[in-house]
Amino acid sequence: MNTTDLVKKCLIDDDSLETHPWAQDEYKDAIVMRHKSNNKWYALIFELNNELCINLKTPPELIPILKEQYSAVKPAWHMNKKHWCTIEVNHIEQEPLNELITISFNLTAPKKRKKH
Repeated sequence: MNTTDLVKKCLIDDDSLETHPWAQDEYKDAIVMRHKSNNKWYALIFELNNELCINLKTPPELIPILKEQYSAVKPAWHMNKKHWCTIEVNHIEQEPLNELITISFNLTAPKKRKKH
């Protein structure tokens, strides 16, 4: 998979937005996927050691399980390691990757207001 394919995979619905916040510095190739509605990140796409990677938010209790199940899941690069993990995209099957992108998207989505 390449960066373009990964970005497409992350464009889950109309609330998805691809941004390039560091266009002028050493991280110019990094892509931040955000929600349009609340501007929160749900994915960071980047290359590390010539590997296409993605940082995703996950429930803290899921991270140790993922790291045990998949060698492609690593401690989060440059993010809170309790809530985020890094995934080497080309070393994990598509189904768990898709699922983890959706989990991250949902965890960072705007909260639904409860009707009284």
